[in-house]
Amino acid sequence: MKIDAVNVGVRIDGRQIVADESLSCAPGTMTALVGPSGCGKTTLLHCLGLLHHPDSGQVFVDGTSTGSWKAKHIRRFWARSAAFVIQDYGIVDDESVAYNVAMSAGVFSNRVQADQRRLSAALDRTGLAGRGDDRASHLSGGEKQRLAIARAIYKDAAVIFVDEPTASLDSVNRSLVVELFLDRAEAGCTVIVATHDDEMMRACGTLHAVNTAHSPTTDVMAD
Repeated sequence: MKIDAVNVGVRIDGRQIVADESLSCAPGTMTALVGPSGCGKTTLLHCLGLLHHPDSGQVFVDGTSTGSWKAKHIRRFWARSAAFVIQDYGIVDDESVAYNVAMSAGVFSNRVQADQRRLSAALDRTGLAGRGDDRASHLSGGEKQRLAIARAIYKDAAVIFVDEPTASLDSVNRSLVVELFLDRAEAGCTVIVATHDDEMMRACGTLHAVNTAHSPTTDVMAD
């Protein structure tokens, strides 16, 4: 799924947070939104993921402008095509690992309603095999981050929006997480990451500088 931004701008409380940002993110690629803290990386990421409506410019999904999309269209995009891996992991601590991957349980029981083959594959790929019945609250920070990625794998999301995924991880977990996102891109997924982590930036094919001075930004192919 291709995600494009054309001259996207956002003002919050009268302050220009994002200005005239344009970029293109294609299937099978990883794009890093980079820049100093406070430059608007997360705000731009939220615009690309349709979590925040820009004040100017447009976001396109597979060539279709989303500017006139109603709430039901956006919810459909989130449900069918997108996955979000955010800084606080988006994990329901009181639920099981399996529930957090499938995000579905029976109406009259706590039994997780899931495709067991896909669930097992997602947990195995993220190093969480055999942990399906564990409470998510028992996981470490690195394991919770991998659990959020397992959810995207289970969902087979076409596009993954990621906010500072390695900010609080040790070097071992950082490398594991980077490898998992590379694996998703190689499988044809569009991966968009807001990051200041050098290892993550090196893994991305494109670096998009979000400039606090709001001068024209450029996409640079990573070495």
